[in-house]
Amino acid sequence: MKPFAIAGIQMRVSATYANVELMKLKLDIAMNLYPWVEMVVFSELCAYGPLLHHAQEVPGLFEEEMRAAAKKHGVWLLPGSIFEKRDGKHYNTATVIDPQGEVVTRYSKMFPFYPFEVGVTPGHEFCVFDVPDVGRFGVSICYDMWFPETIRTLTVMGAEVILHPTMTGTIDRDAELSIARAMATVNQCYLFDVNGLDSGGIGRSIVCGPDGRVIYEAGTTEEIFPLELNIERVKRSRELGVLRLGQPLKSFRDHIGDFKIYQPGAKHPYLDSLGPLIKPTRLNKLTELKQKEADLEIPVSGIGYKGDEALTNEINFE
Repeated sequence: MKPFAIAGIQMRVSATYANVELMKLKLDIAMNLYPWVEMVVFSELCAYGPLLHHAQEVPGLFEEEMRAAAKKHGVWLLPGSIFEKRDGKHYNTATVIDPQGEVVTRYSKMFPFYPFEVGVTPGHEFCVFDVPDVGRFGVSICYDMWFPETIRTLTVMGAEVILHPTMTGTIDRDAELSIARAMATVNQCYLFDVNGLDSGGIGRSIVCGPDGRVIYEAGTTEEIFPLELNIERVKRSRELGVLRLGQPLKSFRDHIGDFKIYQPGAKHPYLDSLGPLIKPTRLNKLTELKQKEADLEIPVSGIGYKGDEALTNEINFE
């Protein structure tokens, strides 16, 4: 057995003031109660909430404070994420800090929650890191999980545990819990999903094992949930199968070149027919939008993804 103890911190998040001091207090409490914990994970946008005007450069003051906190307690720390200002754009970025207070890696969310998370630019690099003598960890953020390619890619890169800060305050949390179980199962990995409260989500954080079973599901109040994971279970699952049955990673390996939809230049007429990536609206408004698309002789689809402000301003989505 190769045990490794991770604590998730599900806490209230304010959108009107910084939550950094409360994060440090929660970390102090967690380490006082559970000194055997080796890694701590907070929720997405926990430090400053979901408003872009709190964005800052990385590295910056927040990262410095979190580095000091990790070093103080001698733990691995993933302090959720913050909005990062970089090259005139905004990213949703998480930092991984080791027990010596050093930054190991950073990850920018690949799939902002378009068309709702407007103004945020997608990242384009996957993120894995090694905890010496324990295993390989991957990082994804919230909506990333809805795209199976993201978790699968981290798995192909060797990730055995997926750390997944989340900020979900909407009615689709039940769907996310199902996705978390599915991603853990088909990728034969641990998935450690930490959601926030109030402006940071509706709680119900979840931790799943490599057989897809729920190890822990939090409620809808503040919680610190420390769990000791056995990383050897991942290796055993991948060697012998999920519950000694299906071996999805090996099967994927043996057919990895057969998916023509991913090949450069592939056409996707059905996907192209689905319409623009915009907030749902009343039917008559959608009809007007399609007419504007035809009049302008441009595809409105994908404007949110590409972040073309000029075009977005020209077309009134309301």
